[in-house]
Amino acid sequence: MIPMVDLKKQYLELKREIETGVHEVLEDCQFVLGPNVRAFEKEAASYLGVPHAIGVASGTDALHIALDALGIGKGDEVITTPFTFIATAEAIHYVGAIPVFVDIDPKTFNLDIDLVEKAITSKTVAVMPVHLFGQPVDMAKLKAVCEPHGLKLIEDCAQSFGATIGGYQTGAIGDVGGFSFFPSKNLGCFGDGGLITTHSESVAERVKSLRNHGFSAQYRHDRIGYNSRLDEVQAVILRTKLKRIDAYNENRRRVGHLYSHLLSDVPVETPFEDRVGKHVYHQYTMLTEHRDTISKALREAEIASAVYYPIPLHKQDVFSSDYQGLSLPVAENIAGRCLSLPVFPELGEQQIHHIVDVIKSVF
Repeated sequence: MIPMVDLKKQYLELKREIETGVHEVLEDCQFVLGPNVRAFEKEAASYLGVPHAIGVASGTDALHIALDALGIGKGDEVITTPFTFIATAEAIHYVGAIPVFVDIDPKTFNLDIDLVEKAITSKTVAVMPVHLFGQPVDMAKLKAVCEPHGLKLIEDCAQSFGATIGGYQTGAIGDVGGFSFFPSKNLGCFGDGGLITTHSESVAERVKSLRNHGFSAQYRHDRIGYNSRLDEVQAVILRTKLKRIDAYNENRRRVGHLYSHLLSDVPVETPFEDRVGKHVYHQYTMLTEHRDTISKALREAEIASAVYYPIPLHKQDVFSSDYQGLSLPVAENIAGRCLSLPVFPELGEQQIHHIVDVIKSVF
């Protein structure tokens, strides 16, 4: 069986180092906002090139708290993509704001920046791009749209840890960045975890307060906050993996490039790299008119595949009544043709050849 991601292989390589660190946490009995969390925040900030990186309990919380810390709230409009995991739009709803869905680029699958300006109204306060599947959004181009209108820029970096564009890490370009450390991410922990990045000291201080029940000092609270704290055990795991993230991402790129080379003579559309940024292949997602046939052949060969994402957000039941009549043809078309193949740093060349051979057998 070839899974979408093999977490066991990575764990076995890191087993001794992780278990030593976790044992030290258990011995010290500092489980919440302890020394490993503080160390990870400092190390992550240094890696990402930002002065402030604040750990939270999940990637969804990272986006939610970031929006709250920027003062975005009821009735505000936030432009974003419909082709992403629902957490992107959930976070906007949590603060009472309204997601404004704009269609996507047919090659990168990211927000179509040319359409963003047309969607700006007097209620628009922010744009939330998603660096989807590890392909960075053209942030310089997007900033050029946002800045004249005074719009906040919130980067959803759930799938892009380590991706760069214009010499900067994703999460270090907008007003804030939100990362997820769900186990399958490029940098993943052994549960849920997240990170908020910012260049603003005042935003960072609000984030630190909001993640911990709105505290201003011990048992003093000046705002309603949340219980969203990265714990010490997850910080140990993240510190261990952070030291290896560049190697992990280079191996993901190796896998992605080999897939694309081997599939070059197959009637599928392989992922596009715009060369503006460095794609880190959180997912390897191709387009095909034969998705069901290919996924069936892979399944029969005990090879995993997945569809990210089969239903654009404006078509989801939870949102559909608010967006009746909204047509986003590119997102809808791609949602009907996308198929993701296994991709993880430890995926071997022989396994990749086998996967491609099964795909070729369909044709």
